[in-house]
Amino acid sequence: MIVSTLSKQEEQILLAIIHLGNDAYAIPIRKYLKDVTGENISIGGIYVPLDRLVRKGYLEPFQSDSRPERGGMSRRYYRLTKDGAQALEKAKQVHEALWRGLDGLSLETK
Repeated sequence: MIVSTLSKQEEQILLAIIHLGNDAYAIPIRKYLKDVTGENISIGGIYVPLDRLVRKGYLEPFQSDSRPERGGMSRRYYRLTKDGAQALEKAKQVHEALWRGLDGLSLETK
């Protein structure tokens, strides 16, 4: 499979899912990203890219068992696929290449 370029938002969501492990569903993903970035992302800003990442084959969704505290409803969790891991690795390589040689460089503008 050809690995497509990830948007910043997609990359952040994939990384959040790795950090969250078995607790990776929309609400904790949103909270994790808010804690890390300081940005308040709408729930739609999470679900739309999650669906896109599933369609690309980078995430595999799965349902939890029904939950009494949710009126018997299950949760939709996500796990990274092999293709998703390859896409993240490619994004990491691009970031590293772009930053290479800039250590200690002042990024201030005049």
